Amino acid sequence: MLSLVKESLPMSPLSRRRFARSLGFAALLVAAAASLAGCGVNYASNDSVPPGDYHDRFPIVLAEAPTALDVYPVGGALDDASIADIHAFAQRYTEFGSGRITILAPASERGRDSHAIDEIRRALAGAGLRGYVAVGSYPNANPARAAPVRLVFQGLKATVQGHCGQWPTDLASGGTTDGWKNAEYQNFGCATQSTLAAQVADPRDLAESRASGPGDVTMRLRAIGDVRDGKDPGTDWKTKITPIGQVGGGD
Repeated sequence: MLSLVKESLPMSPLSRRRFARSLGFAALLVAAAASLAGCGVNYASNDSVPPGDYHDRFPIVLAEAPTALDVYPVGGALDDASIADIHAFAQRYTEFGSGRITILAPASERGRDSHAIDEIRRALAGAGLRGYVAVGSYPNANPARAAPVRLVFQGLKATVQGHCGQWPTDLASGGTTDGWKNAEYQNFGCATQSTLAAQVADPRDLAESRASGPGDVTMRLRAIGDVRDGKDPGTDWKTKITPIGQVGGGD
């Protein structure tokens, strides 16, 4: 068809140059389209990938699990901070614990910690706990390190099913297609789930919502009064913008 055009329509030198540029541009578009066609190829492997939601890999569940507190006696005695921690531990036992509390001293230093164990007993009693407290020991794997006196009870606790630190594949490897899958890696989300489980005050809040508390009668009556007076019942928030040049100034 191009030869037909050349035979029927004589071209000036300027038209020939324009026509040649158009052909070059069309060839460039064809080459670009051919190169981009490779983007549609599926380079990912057929290997199984972990579930896409980390809640499925590391679910938080409510279970009967041990709750522990490590107490470090200083000079064989307890300071005020340690006693406050024991009182908080006793309060949590009252809310979620069952059975007995066990005091575990390092086996290599049990005689030295006898005075601290007596103080822990008195601190538990001062927190209002009554009942039998068991005393035992645990092996101290590294005598060169300070070994705490450990308090343990069994009770309701939020825990994560699964263990963190699972790295079955090398994320930085350039010799495999693992980095091309655009999928979450196996250990993704484990730390955040474990932190949430450890920080929640009441584990039952993760399983069900609490009952609604009473409404604020004062705020409700104020809003109703504003509506009756034809005013906006919304809160008028005051925003004060300070120029950045005045920050830290000593005028």
